[in-house]
Amino acid sequence: MSLQQSIQQAAQKEYSPTAPAIAPKNVQMYKYDQFDDEFITQRIEQLRSQINRRLAGELSEDEFKPLRLQNGVYLQLHAYMLRLAIPYGQLNSTQMRALAYIARKYDKGFGHFTTRQNIQYNWPALSDIPEILEDLQKVEMHAIQTSGNCIRNTTSDPFAGAAADELTDPRPWCEIIRQWSTLHPEFAFLPRKFKIAVNAAEQDRAAILYHDVALQIIENDQGEMGFKVYVGGGQGRTPVIAKLVREFLEPQYLLSYLDAILRTYNMLGRRDNLYKARIKITVNETGVEEFSRLVELEWNRIKDTGFNLPEEQKQTIFKHFELPEFETYQYDAAKFESKKTENNGFDYFVKNNTFAHKQDGYTIVSISLKPHGGIPGDISADQMDLVAQLADDYSLSEIRATHRQNLVLPHVKLDDLFILWQKLTKVNLAAGNIGLLTDIIACPGLDYCALANARSIPIAQMIAEHFDDMKKLNDLGDITLNISGCINACAHHHVANIGILGVDKKGEESYQVTLGGSSRSDADIGKIVGPGFSGDEIVGAIETITNVYLAGRTNSDETFLEYYRRAGQNPFKEALYNVA
Repeated sequence: MSLQQSIQQAAQKEYSPTAPAIAPKNVQMYKYDQFDDEFITQRIEQLRSQINRRLAGELSEDEFKPLRLQNGVYLQLHAYMLRLAIPYGQLNSTQMRALAYIARKYDKGFGHFTTRQNIQYNWPALSDIPEILEDLQKVEMHAIQTSGNCIRNTTSDPFAGAAADELTDPRPWCEIIRQWSTLHPEFAFLPRKFKIAVNAAEQDRAAILYHDVALQIIENDQGEMGFKVYVGGGQGRTPVIAKLVREFLEPQYLLSYLDAILRTYNMLGRRDNLYKARIKITVNETGVEEFSRLVELEWNRIKDTGFNLPEEQKQTIFKHFELPEFETYQYDAAKFESKKTENNGFDYFVKNNTFAHKQDGYTIVSISLKPHGGIPGDISADQMDLVAQLADDYSLSEIRATHRQNLVLPHVKLDDLFILWQKLTKVNLAAGNIGLLTDIIACPGLDYCALANARSIPIAQMIAEHFDDMKKLNDLGDITLNISGCINACAHHHVANIGILGVDKKGEESYQVTLGGSSRSDADIGKIVGPGFSGDEIVGAIETITNVYLAGRTNSDETFLEYYRRAGQNPFKEALYNVA
């Protein structure tokens, strides 16, 4: 069955017999033009030739590595892995159905959403990858620059364009950065990978301060919009919070200023040591003041020499993101409240999985990919098809991926929320645990990754099963818990309220615990507390940590992070040493 036939069939399933086979025209997102299409075609043919040469033995794995990485192809513990780009996390329903098709035809029936708002497939045959990319091209998707020492997928707030608390929609600026950075000749072989994030809301939902460049859209005293620019954030072996280098950057200078930052990094960045190659190390060794001076010097040299986006082209991009036409209707508040009273599961779902929308009568819905005992971020092909259909029926065909490995339907009418929850319940996607302890970020760990020292997925599953009590989870309230299987910190354990790092301890898997991290606007890096724990002990350690918090908080409104910042590590250390 072809991709188009599969999409048609999925759209005509029992979910809704009249559903469209392609996304309606009111989906607000960038559409490929002729240049995009021709460019992707050429790139696929180049990769096909490179793969054929690798399979024929004409290229060694070392020679093939830099070529495949530029196209999102990794070599993991058991097989090649393909990571697809989802720019700023935005999908339409047709694209989601295509992802389901790829999971069925080329993988083992599922995909895995990542912390860069992308999706990856863990079991494709290398020989099939060109065909996968051809199918992706038909729905305006690709895998370019999802790996390698280049500018990676630009990430943003998954609620962008819908959130009541945003100053403006950051997605057009993300798209501008995407177009500028894709195959930029000067930045294709940087000292190390490079990540940019953009946020325009009061709350940081994109962890921007842990990026190589962080852009916070702000308004100055004159009411003009611009960017606060931070540089040098990152995680990995040495977690660093990005440092402010410019208080206010006028929008017309965004690309020239980014160009100046990348040029400065390209000149100063270390290429002699893999572990010191990230810009966070460059900024630290150079000093933020000196680095900023060099950036400003380079920027002043280039900013008026054609490096900025023409206003006409900017407006063309912005038109792709104009708000859809929302329906005006009389919301039945009494009926809505009665549904919550009658259904505890729905009540928890509304409390934890919905967020204020800028349009009256609408809400933003988060779909948890962390069901009881599930693998964080994993989603089956059938579930993808259903999410696509629910997007068509209830969310103007829009879907978003989040950096916490969940999905979002950004434009849902409150009157549709109960039936949406019922349909999600049927396919195990209605867990009302967004922002709670079991909303865990986990890397693939030793089950997939050749770099890992310990397993992450089974630990996440054990913790989720142990805390599978919605009443207790809601009593614990707002807590982030992340698990990385090695020091590379792909699951962002450093910046979780409770972080778990898997290490190799004399040939045995051991788990260190950090406390006090935050990836939000109050960014902070967690500190190691207590001893390491074995795989059999780590769940008990998390239970101990949560019990200390429950016993010590002043009231139920004091969050875990607030309590930790008030009480410090001592209460947790004492309890953990007693049980170690």
